[in-house]
Amino acid sequence: MTMLVSRTWVDVCPLDKLIPGRGVCALVGGLQVAVFRIAGEEIYAISNFDPFSRAFVLSRGIVGSRAERLKVASPIYKQSFDLDTGVCLDDATVSVRTFEVRVVDGMVQVASP
Repeated sequence: MTMLVSRTWVDVCPLDKLIPGRGVCALVGGLQVAVFRIAGEEIYAISNFDPFSRAFVLSRGIVGSRAERLKVASPIYKQSFDLDTGVCLDDATVSVRTFEVRVVDGMVQVASP
């Protein structure tokens, strides 16, 4: 028997309000989510919680790449997190949650947990 999982999508903001290379914080299902626009409609969403500083700051981090992996560096202690997987590139034993994200009719949406 196949079980279908229904997702609830939460509108975050219009795509054109997101600046490429920058992050914003959104409340999704009671969780703070850091949403990043890279280019065009390339959007990523991870937890806004930095496990090293124990602060909700990842949306304010510096977006870049390391070895062709898109990442965000925490603005506190500078650990970098892979935007695809949430794994810390400086300590693979640590990771942050990732969220499904999409753009529908120009609106950025994140899947509610």
